[in-house]
Amino acid sequence: MSEAFERAMAAFEPACLPLAVGFSGGADSTALLAACAARWPGQVIAFHVHHGLQAAADDFERQCAQVCERLGVPLVTHRVDARHAPGDSPEDAARRARYDAYAAMAQADGARPAVSSIALGHHADDQIETLLLALSRGAGMPGLAAMPAHAVRNGLNVHRPLLAVPAADIRDWLAQQQLPWIEDPSNADARYTRNRIRAVLLPALADAFPQFRATFARSIGHAAQAQQLLGELAAQDLAVVGEPPQIRPLQALSRARQANVLRQWLMQAHGCAPSAAQLDQLLDQVRACTTRGHRIRLKVGAGFAERRGERLHWYNAPPSLKTLL
Repeated sequence: MSEAFERAMAAFEPACLPLAVGFSGGADSTALLAACAARWPGQVIAFHVHHGLQAAADDFERQCAQVCERLGVPLVTHRVDARHAPGDSPEDAARRARYDAYAAMAQADGARPAVSSIALGHHADDQIETLLLALSRGAGMPGLAAMPAHAVRNGLNVHRPLLAVPAADIRDWLAQQQLPWIEDPSNADARYTRNRIRAVLLPALADAFPQFRATFARSIGHAAQAQQLLGELAAQDLAVVGEPPQIRPLQALSRARQANVLRQWLMQAHGCAPSAAQLDQLLDQVRACTTRGHRIRLKVGAGFAERRGERLHWYNAPPSLKTLL
């Protein structure tokens, strides 16, 4: 039952060494750390993020230290405040804090060599959960593409070598190695949508469609390829309309291409992801912009899109203004 795990690890080639492994102490990151340490002895570092969200967080850190000592892997720990703001998703807040912590650990000065690659233990079940969450939110192509096997984030090469490996295969491999892991009690908390998907939907899908992991993975791959093409088209269109976009060249594009290039510009230049409703409103205003006096000022993401002369600009709302929105 652990053949898929071993095949995935044999095929894994990080961008460069030394390699960090995001290590929570759970089954997935424990297996990944052990396999990487065996393959690249002396070239692997464990990055542990202490979220401070559970009373057992200190125990998690101690167990991580014990496993690292057994594997002969240095452990670097970073403490974060991962509490979420009102109205924010606790899972999203913790994820953002975790990635920021990985970047901080990689950039920290010290005796260890510089790290520019990190491997994360996301597996096939995580990938399916991500897809189902995206579908439940009516996500577009970036959401349907789920998690990439390789990406660059905060200056780090982020690798996910286990995306084709079911969670059960990882635990089987760990049992063979007689390695302990932490069962995070929050994974059983039904308040979190991802946990309900794991406990209810995945078993139902396995019963109805035994090969759903493989077939869903193919659909994710198709979506990722389509998203790559959309990104390439947006880059070509952005070169024509300019940055910030000129309204007249923008109007010459089809509505679908306008939406595509504006998403690219907003995310690339401002880290802003507009909602579907906001983007539709913006496109309507771009179409109606036929005179010099036509004003555009719309809420888009955390800020505003505004017409200035013949170009469309975006600016972030100052904190005092955000409280009034």
